[in-house]
This record gives sequence, C-alpha cells and structure tokens, in this order.
Amino acid sequence: MIDSFETYRDQLQNPNEILFSIFYHDFVYSASKKDNELKSAEYALAILPENINLNKQLVFDAICATQQHQQNAIEDINWLIDFDLKILAKDWEDYKIYFEQIRKEYRIYPDFLYKPGRAKALKHFLENEFIFQTEEFRGLYEEKARANIEKEIALLT
Repeated sequence: MIDSFETYRDQLQNPNEILFSIFYHDFVYSASKKDNELKSAEYALAILPENINLNKQLVFDAICATQQHQQNAIEDINWLIDFDLKILAKDWEDYKIYFEQIRKEYRIYPDFLYKPGRAKALKHFLENEFIFQTEEFRGLYEEKARANIEKEIALLT
C-alpha cells in the first residue's frame, strides 16, 4: 500500500490523512470479528494528538471504507480502497501466497465453512461493475484481479 501511496501521492487532496489511514486501517484485526475497521478507526483517532493538523473525520471515514470497498464520494478514499485491493491483481504465484495467508488467518474455521464463505466474499467483488474505484487502477489492474478471483473461486468449489 505504501508503494501505491508513493506512486499516486500527487493525486491525493489529503495525502497525510491517507498515509495515516494506511498505517492504521488494519491495526485491530481478528478473523472472527466484523468490526475490525471500526475499531481500527477508533484507535487511530484515539492516538492522534489534539493539536495535530489532520482531518480526523476523513481518517475515520477512510479506514471504515476499507471494510466494504465501495465507491466513495471522496476521491482520496477511493484511492485508499484501491491501494488496499491492489493485492488482488498480483501475479498468480504472489496472489496464491496471499490467499494461503488468508486461509491461515481463518484456520479456526473448517473447510466446509471457510470455502463457501470465502467464495461468497470473492463473488461479491465480481458482482460489482468494477473492483477498483479509480480509473487508473481499473485500467491497470481490473482484468488481472478478476482473473485471479475467478481462479481462486474455482479452487474453492
């Protein structure tokens, strides 16, 4: 995510807020919880000094947006979402490492629960018109991400 941030920093209206959001968007994480992004956002705001010149609402909203990965009215948030999802467009071997790591995170669930749940989550990406929220990332990564997701779903079923 930092590499993407550095590449596209000039596209951002509020680069400091987005960089801070990158660092804290997964700070609180438990595979069995559904409020990780909310808790991460709350933590991020809690550690910000009162006198810091950052848009705290933007930080909060940006971190929370990484839960659903949906188009946002705030373009900086769309960039953050795309930075987060870029992993989906890795070369297959790197993508395979990524989804194997996810399986390890969710090892508390047996295959008969994990596989259909993961497939459902992946199909959600394919059901959207676009995975990526910015034109730049759509042009560069959309096709590859869709191919990886389809291939992973085939392995799950």
